[in-house]
Formats: sequence, structure tokens, C-alpha cells
Amino acid sequence: MYDAPIWVLLLSLVLLLVLSAFFSGSETGLMALNRYRLRHLAQGGQPAARRAARLLEQPDRLIGLILLGNNFVNIAASSLATVIAIRLGGEGAIPLAAGLLTLAVLIFSEVAPKTLAALHPERVAFPAAWVYSLIIRPLYPLIWVINTLSGWVLAPLGVRGRQATSLALSAEELRTVVSEAGAMIPQRHQQMLLSILDLEKVTVEDIMVPRSEIVGIDLNAPWDEVVRQIVETDYTKLPVYEGSIDQVIGLVHIRKLLPAIRSGDLTREALMQALGDPYFIPEGTPLLKQIANFQRERRRIGLVVDEYGEIQGLVTLEDILEEIVGEFTTDPQDLIQALHPQEDGSYLVEGAMHIRDINRALGWHLPTDGPKTLNGLILEHMESIPEPGTSLLIAGHPVEIVQTRGNMVRLARIRPALEEGGSGGKPPQNR
Repeated sequence: MYDAPIWVLLLSLVLLLVLSAFFSGSETGLMALNRYRLRHLAQGGQPAARRAARLLEQPDRLIGLILLGNNFVNIAASSLATVIAIRLGGEGAIPLAAGLLTLAVLIFSEVAPKTLAALHPERVAFPAAWVYSLIIRPLYPLIWVINTLSGWVLAPLGVRGRQATSLALSAEELRTVVSEAGAMIPQRHQQMLLSILDLEKVTVEDIMVPRSEIVGIDLNAPWDEVVRQIVETDYTKLPVYEGSIDQVIGLVHIRKLLPAIRSGDLTREALMQALGDPYFIPEGTPLLKQIANFQRERRRIGLVVDEYGEIQGLVTLEDILEEIVGEFTTDPQDLIQALHPQEDGSYLVEGAMHIRDINRALGWHLPTDGPKTLNGLILEHMESIPEPGTSLLIAGHPVEIVQTRGNMVRLARIRPALEEGGSGGKPPQNR
């Protein structure tokens, strides 16, 4: 080495710096790869992605190989820089050579390649994966020794480096990924994906048609009235009961009654023969589970019951799907009009309206972890039946009782939350 020409030593030093940059940049590039994109590319048959994925399956081996190469070339570069310094300026030039080499390694072999790899990991990692795939097998014995020794060091800390970290995401982490996807996922699709994640939190009670609003056929009613209800109904399926909804005996699909309706000989016996068994859903069932239950039972409608077996409401498959894709059978503007917007920015809202519908239409955040309707929310807050003209504050929203009927609030005036400006509020939004 001492007899080699200076230009050979300098060229060798440059080559070592390039190799150091390769090891440093490829390490950052491989570790910065998006694991989900990498898996997608590998499953799509891209060879470079497959090589990178195989290397990352055992990160301890990969890191051992990279550090072995990086430290070897850096130490070799330091030794070579010392020889060059002695050849050019004697022992007094060694500190200067050390300083210049440190600066060169820092700029050209560390910061620049790692920055490039962090910004464009695939451009750096995929070619590097091809190189590492070639050299990892012949160097494996040495890598094994290094990893074994490092494993002994990590063992007291309870760390095992044999397997890669799990890529599983929690629901909240997945929510963050979807929310931050930006333009890669259209806003409409983002909202749908987030709604799917919410299905585990939302229960059938949150979306059911309450007991008082269930439309059904009472067999104890005059037969002419029953026939007229069947002919004029807007629903495809109706519960059939005797006297009270708690005495439900089945569900009827109106389509099965069409032949008898056309011929004009619809009878009680024909109606009874067309009945299907009622399907009951325990209250508190998450929507994610219920949609699977509907699919397994081949059902589209069910009656929600409490712990005593009393019917609390009715849920359809359509109701659950609307939680994902929004209102698709009802014009969203109908929901806005049902809120009766006023010139002063307030809304006249019926007490029976679901809080989730109010929040969805206006972009508000009224609490939904308790009562499901505005009437229930007001009664829980007041702990009594309020008189018309009573005012209260719920979640920052000024509420005024406009009309009551019996033991419930029939109509209330509600304004946007005070922090939103008091009058304008957030404009209605459609899902």
C-alpha cells in the first residue's frame, strides 16, 4: 500500500466513500419502504419488491449485513486516509486527514444518501435489494456470528430480533391512515371507509326505528283498514301483530300478497300463509356484527328487543348500509327540511328526531352515547318534563322548548354551538 501511486490511493478512497454511501442510503431506503405498498407490489409479481420483502422478513440478518459492510468500508477508508496523509505530509497531516475524512463521510456517505433514500426509498431500496440478495448467502456465517453475539447483548432486555414487527393496525391507526390519505382516496370514499370503522362502535339502538314509529299490520283492526294499509304502504315488509307490537306473529313481504290483491280476494288466511317468522335482535348489538348476522340468517329486517323481550324498535339492512354510504333511498334534502331552518340560523327540530341524524345533517357533535333522540336528550338533561319556553344548554348548543305533548318534547329550537359563532353554524352536509 505504501508503494502504490497516490492517485491509486485517492481513487480507492473515493470508491470506499461511494460504498459507504451505498450502505448508508440503502439501509435508510429499505427501512423507509411503505410495508403495505411493498406487499402489494410483491403480490403483483414485481421481482425487486419480492426481493426487498424477503430481506425485510428477517431484519436482523439484513441490518447485520449492512452494518458489516458499512463499518468495514469506513474503517478501511480511515486507514487509507491515514496512509495518504503520511505520504503527503507526514504524521503531522493525520489530524487534518481525519477531519477532512469525517466531513466527507458525513456529507457524501451519510447525510446526502440517507436524505435521498428517505425521499425516494423505492429508487434506492430496490436496486440495493438485488445486491444484498447476491452477497447475503456467502456472508451468512459471519452475519450469523454477529447476530448471535448481538442477541446475547439484547437478551437481558427481553428483545428478540428473529422476526419482523407485526404490520397489523388497530382500528384507530387505520382510521388515521384513511384520514391522512389525502387526494389518494376521494373524500366520499374516505367517509365510507371511516363509517365502516364506526360500525363496531354504533349499535342497533342508534339507528333503529323506535317502537312508537313502527308501521305494522294489526290483525285486530277492521279488515277493510288492513287491506287499505297493505295496498297503500310504501314498505316492502311489515310486521304483523295482534293488538300490540309486543304480540308480533310474523313479517309479511308485500310482494307475496300482490296476486291476491290484484284478484281482489285478499283474505286473513292468505295473509297468515304469507307470514314469515319474526327475527329478533338483542339491543346493544354492534352494527358490524348485525350486518354479518343478517347475511348469515338471510334476513333484511329485524325487531330489536331488550333484556325482558319487549320490542324497542325495528332495524333493516338498508338502515345499516345507509350508515356506510349515506341516505340512498331518501333525498338528503328531505332531512334538512325536516330540521326547519330559521332565518336567525336556528333550527326547529322535532323531538323524535334521532341525534345521529341531526349531527349528520348539520355537522354538529351532540352527544350520542346516551339517549338516541332529541326528546330523550332533553329529558335526561332536565330530569323532568319541561314547559314550553324553557331554555337549556346541551353540548354548547342553546336549546329552547317550543312545544310539548303529553310526556315528551314535540318541538324544540336549537342553535349552533356558541363557539361556532352563535348564528351561522356549520352548513348542512350530505354523506
